[in-house]
Amino acid sequence: MGSTTLCSAVLVALTIGLTAGAAAPPSGLTVEDGVLMRNGEPYRAMGMNFFSVFYRRVLDPEDTTWRDGLETLSRKDVPFIRFMATAFWPSQMELYEEDSEAFFALLDGVVEAAEELDIGLIPSLFWYDACVPDLVGEPRSAWGDLDSNTIAFMRTYTQQVVTRYKDSPAIWAWEFGNEYDLSIDLPNAADHRPPIWPNLGTAESRSETDDMTLEMLVTAFGEFGRLVRTIDPHRPITSGNATPRPSLHHQRIEGSWQQDTPEQFKANLAALHPDPMNMLSIHVYPGVVDGYFGRERLTYRNLLEVCMEASREIGKPLFVGEFGASFVEEHGGLEASTEKIFEQFDAIEATGVPLAAIWNYDLGEEDGPYNITETNERAFIFDRIAESNRRMMSNNLLEEE
Repeated sequence: MGSTTLCSAVLVALTIGLTAGAAAPPSGLTVEDGVLMRNGEPYRAMGMNFFSVFYRRVLDPEDTTWRDGLETLSRKDVPFIRFMATAFWPSQMELYEEDSEAFFALLDGVVEAAEELDIGLIPSLFWYDACVPDLVGEPRSAWGDLDSNTIAFMRTYTQQVVTRYKDSPAIWAWEFGNEYDLSIDLPNAADHRPPIWPNLGTAESRSETDDMTLEMLVTAFGEFGRLVRTIDPHRPITSGNATPRPSLHHQRIEGSWQQDTPEQFKANLAALHPDPMNMLSIHVYPGVVDGYFGRERLTYRNLLEVCMEASREIGKPLFVGEFGASFVEEHGGLEASTEKIFEQFDAIEATGVPLAAIWNYDLGEEDGPYNITETNERAFIFDRIAESNRRMMSNNLLEEE
């Protein structure tokens, strides 16, 4: 072998070795300096909620419609879904308690199908705030007690789920639950305690011990985040919260419904996402934008601008985990709802929100108030998602240049 050939061979070998040794970007999403990233690049996307993709398997392991749904979403180029990763009622967790491997085999099927179809997953681990406390025989306030059976259950389930799926390229982020913040520090908390349906495994009575506070949520969210981060060092962790109530600061301080200032609102948003949670969560619907900051009516863009200001100040990207509008006639029917939804799409795009998911794909009733399928009159929403994703991807490329 000549010297030139030898040098070339050495360079090739070194190049191969360096390439092989280079760390590939983590699968799913990451957060770097407050920016949502995917594959090492800033990322923005619109997806959908597919609330029942796993739930219907829990209710009926022989059900196959969940798979049909994922195939449809893949064909429609929906990049990711948010979904409930437990059952809703305590009684529906029976399979998990009796045979956790059989339970997780059902969830395995969803994750494996998402991998095959290249759909991202944001599993919400403890969707309904009373489910786990009821399951272990404690009130909801147990979420604020690190020595409670509720927190012990949370730790066990989180450890099992995150350990099992942390290496799956389908997992994009980890979410705690759904809209827990709407139940905290309510001046009329006694009127909004969880329902009592013992046949579904709930408690047989409720009391003030079922009332929750921001401090309780911070305790649970912080413990969840710390545990997830010990197992998965990369993916975003979020709360699943709705938009903080417009009076949350005053609810906590003085038990009133007086509206908060924008600064108080942003402080609440930060407090509701304690480190190491590193992705903010809000939900946006018609009516939600009313009553903020002493103004009778805000546009979606007005509210999202404040949320994005908070995102930049806190250093955590914003996830609009739900948005949409009811299609029922008393809310204006298809035409009025479409106008509201398109206004939401426009506001999300214009304000730079990195991640958002419309509510909801295939809730099981073809003409339900929020139901979007490829066969009902709301199928055009898929085209709007695709258009928004093309624009946001194009804008990302232009910003990089």
